[in-house]
Amino acid sequence: MIEFLLHNEKITLTDIDPNTTVLQFLRVHKKLTGTKEGCASGDCGACTICLVELDENNQLRYKTVNACITLVSALQGKQLISIEALKQSQLHSSQQAMVDNDGSQCGFCTPGFVMSLFGLQKNHDHFNRHQTHQALAGNLCRCTGYRAIENAAKQMFEQPIVDHFDPLEESIQQQLAQINLNTQRDSAMLALNDNYCHLPNDSDTLAHLLINNPQSTLIAGGTDLSLAITQHNTRFSQLIALSNVKELHQYTISDHQIEIGAALSLTKCQKIFQQTIPEFAALLDRFASLQIRNQGSIGGNIANASPIGDTPPALIALGASLILRRGDSRRSVKVEDFFVDYRKTVLESSEFIEKILIPIPTQPYLFKIYKVSKRLDDDISALSAACLLSLENEKVTKICLAFGGMAAIAKRAYHTEKALENQHWGLAAVKSAQPALEQDFTPLSDFRASSQYRMQVAKNVLHKLLIETPQVTDKSDELTAKTRISDYV
Repeated sequence: MIEFLLHNEKITLTDIDPNTTVLQFLRVHKKLTGTKEGCASGDCGACTICLVELDENNQLRYKTVNACITLVSALQGKQLISIEALKQSQLHSSQQAMVDNDGSQCGFCTPGFVMSLFGLQKNHDHFNRHQTHQALAGNLCRCTGYRAIENAAKQMFEQPIVDHFDPLEESIQQQLAQINLNTQRDSAMLALNDNYCHLPNDSDTLAHLLINNPQSTLIAGGTDLSLAITQHNTRFSQLIALSNVKELHQYTISDHQIEIGAALSLTKCQKIFQQTIPEFAALLDRFASLQIRNQGSIGGNIANASPIGDTPPALIALGASLILRRGDSRRSVKVEDFFVDYRKTVLESSEFIEKILIPIPTQPYLFKIYKVSKRLDDDISALSAACLLSLENEKVTKICLAFGGMAAIAKRAYHTEKALENQHWGLAAVKSAQPALEQDFTPLSDFRASSQYRMQVAKNVLHKLLIETPQVTDKSDELTAKTRISDYV
């Protein structure tokens, strides 16, 4: 049984297939068809809904997610708001702004855009172009274009109203708090026929569940795992959802290290990195869409073991490590040693990622992350690179170069690092080291990029790193510090 609020109504779900998506629940089970299915893969945003949850200060936090790849287990202890809830006696300000600014033509994508605008308004008190672009980057419109929708966002903030959600906030807080209190006493579970989903509420319960059910599949945000359901018609018979495991959503920051629970969302990770490792935060601006970052977890991105995952190269370059747990036993593994082969890791049966430990680089250092993709926003990398560099009198004292998209796993360029160590950091050293990348990698060709393209871009990344190193005089006269990789590949 799970409990949540649908709009303002308390819902208790018992007999439902845990493979059911929130989109299916709304459209099929509740006949609320305003939320549309466009891609069933979290790419188009037509299915955007808003989930409201209590934060660490017991305040309501609104987050937009893709209903098409969010399983119903994620609703436990939250409020689900779909497009049907916005209009009362009059259109909601997000809806009215879309009407006034001609933000809709065919209208299929409009419910998703409205929900993204609604979430934007709930989380911010004034118009900001960057925040608006981030909020809308996961919504695709093939009719109107985005200028009218951006104008709608501006009007929404300039003509604010007290909507019908505001007076109910205290009541929603109390109801969600009570549901969560009930969950702390009894872990939730969904089941139908032979399909089960357990929702443990602490790490100990999770560890013992995995020992007793080693065949279970873990689901955190599910932004990748759910594609097996929606795209390949897979049905998981044994799921364990991590959304309620409190330790996996916690974090601590010390002077030298960040400790992050594996199920912490990428949106929350981004806020942490803004304070500590700004380059990492900037990378997450380009990680999929806001809907995906709100739901996806950092541990899931690592455990997924994709060679083009965005976070592993950065974590490898920073020297991050993982705490892996099996039952009551724990072990520490460097992120660079976690990946074995394509989609294969060192995780043993019943073992899971509990924490990620990320050292905070100390001065003097230069940390850079480069992501090369066909689109700036909401796209998968053709190649990514993370570089941690320390210099003393323009001599390389430490360098760590990690690449994604160059091999079956994210990995370091050891030969290239060795070629640069103890060298004067300048154009001659970079040109001398670039051929070493061919010893480190033999990249594949696929629909994102050819092998030759990937290798050339990897070599250019070294040059760009040199260009972007402050107070180094020996740089190329062919390029400037403002040049982007895409300009000279």
